Amino acid sequence: MLRIIIFASGSGTNAENIIEHFKNSAIARVTYVVTNNPNAGVLERAKRLEIPVKVFSKKEMESDSFLNFLSSHADFIVLAGFLLKIPDKMIGLFQNSIVNIHPALLPKYGGKGMYGMHVHEAVVANRETETGITIHYVNENYDEGTIIFQKSVAVENNDTAADVAAKIHVLEQENFPNVIEKLLKDIHEG
Repeated sequence: MLRIIIFASGSGTNAENIIEHFKNSAIARVTYVVTNNPNAGVLERAKRLEIPVKVFSKKEMESDSFLNFLSSHADFIVLAGFLLKIPDKMIGLFQNSIVNIHPALLPKYGGKGMYGMHVHEAVVANRETETGITIHYVNENYDEGTIIFQKSVAVENNDTAADVAAKIHVLEQENFPNVIEKLLKDIHEG
């Protein structure tokens, strides 16, 4: 059974969706939800779903003890609305085993500071006709890892950033757990 740790900084809708998806899986289970935000909504969701949680600081994330914790509890790491940059040591330890979801069609609207509503506002301001989600491996640079999956959605002339956010949320909920499952099946069978 493969072990998934979810990193999240916000409300945790994607984390909850992934936890529910793997609840009865024969391949993997979510073993922990970890966050750098002691007030994150994801903490309540994880507790309600009986998933252990760990809150850590940016400094702790770079420590050997945190890396040892991850090694003891994870085979695969999923970033679901996690805002800190992943340290190089962690990327080295979990080579091609850390994935992130980004609320745009990378390479557009990626990089430091491009998350959540910042992305959707930029998409609307630039009058894009489509946007979407990108699921990618995490490397040393924000949003530059190898792309695994993209799905697009139309942006209408009268769409607000909130409208775009709602469309992206639907794509995330429909696709993120399934893409993770496919990746884990490949690991499991490989």
